[in-house]
Amino acid sequence: MDLNLLRVLDALLQENSVTRAAERLGTSPAAVSRTLARLRRTVGDPLLVRAGQGLVPTPRATELRDEVGALLRSCDNLLRPGPGFDATHLHRTFTVQAADLLLVGLAANLTERIHAETPQVDVVFLPEALEGGPGLRQGSVDVELGVLGHLDPEIRTRHLTRMTPVGIARSGHPLFDKRIDARRFAAADHIGISRLGKRLGPIDTALADLGLRRRTVVVVPTHTSAMMLARDTDLIALGLADWLPDTLSAMGLRTFPIPLDLAPLHLGMAWHPRNSTDPGHRWFRDHLAAAVLNPAGKDTPADADGSGSRR
Repeated sequence: MDLNLLRVLDALLQENSVTRAAERLGTSPAAVSRTLARLRRTVGDPLLVRAGQGLVPTPRATELRDEVGALLRSCDNLLRPGPGFDATHLHRTFTVQAADLLLVGLAANLTERIHAETPQVDVVFLPEALEGGPGLRQGSVDVELGVLGHLDPEIRTRHLTRMTPVGIARSGHPLFDKRIDARRFAAADHIGISRLGKRLGPIDTALADLGLRRRTVVVVPTHTSAMMLARDTDLIALGLADWLPDTLSAMGLRTFPIPLDLAPLHLGMAWHPRNSTDPGHRWFRDHLAAAVLNPAGKDTPADADGSGSRR
């Protein structure tokens, strides 16, 4: 039965008056009269009958009065916002789809942040193989993290930060002997990073605008494999500015600004609206955002690029 019917019935049984019930419900007597007619047909009983200038309940209505009131109170309690969220007792697994470069930089920080509040939350990272697919909609992915695109129209997003692409090469690379300009950059042999095997991208477009062309001698599917290859060869890889500085240093790698006019990468997170107001999911998203914005684990103010914006 329509819950609104029960609310009207409750008001009528409490007031024994169409007019007073309408005032109680904030509607018109005519609307209450129409609902009473519908209730009579549904219940198969007149419920309220004329007695002089007023209305009196039938025996069936008297039986229903307490039962309807109790049912409405139960419904109100069920639909009332839950109590304050406490992550201490949260026992849950969250699945994040992210590029391996982001994963390497945030997994440890994220795990420490989460386990500082509760040890019963696990995180599963998936590769970008599901990007642009139904993972968020079907629920196999809780959060997509990275450069967002090809999302379903209902998907919610949060912008996190802008990051600048940089070049990566081994510390003793001849490229570092002189100033790195566009021509020297293009002349070096490059590592392409694409899980789909693509050889061309925004860098090639920017070089073409200058009448230059680079040679991508090998394409690998992950940033991690690209960094390891750059460590052992004179090939150039790509990375993100100020991301994984300790890891790069330990691997004997250096970064350098790419001498091209490239747009920054906008990193964000995406999730399905079914999880927007879920306290546990919101708690996890906040920790994930903090791990991206503060990769060293140091709390700093939220970024000024609209980290709280949602679509």
